[in-house]
Amino acid sequence: MTHALTDRRIKDRYRASCLGVRLREHGLFGRSTSGIPVTCLDLNRYGMAVLSPRPYAPGARLLMDFEGKYIRESRVGARVIECQPFQAGYRVSVQFSYCRDKKGYSRAADNALSRLEGLYNTGCAG
Repeated sequence: MTHALTDRRIKDRYRASCLGVRLREHGLFGRSTSGIPVTCLDLNRYGMAVLSPRPYAPGARLLMDFEGKYIRESRVGARVIECQPFQAGYRVSVQFSYCRDKKGYSRAADNALSRLEGLYNTGCAG
């Protein structure tokens, strides 16, 4: 399945296991569940793969919080693209919501995720 993921990606992803990530499911009426910590496997400005202790259904809406050495960003919207058993949990592939369609575009989210990608692309965040 790795080959299919590679073909679908717009840009390369970068390892970011030291980035702190919390996932929250975006519920009805804008409410969200309490966040759970997950391990970031890789990322780019369009999406991310994480190792989660629980599965998420494809299409599920998430809010993500990031905390790293040089950056902190909260409530970044994302959708689950794929979820597969992996190691001791689940590999959850997400696409950030700001880049899914023009209506959902956010310059602030684009800038924050570009900055995050840049930190891990150059290796300075690890």
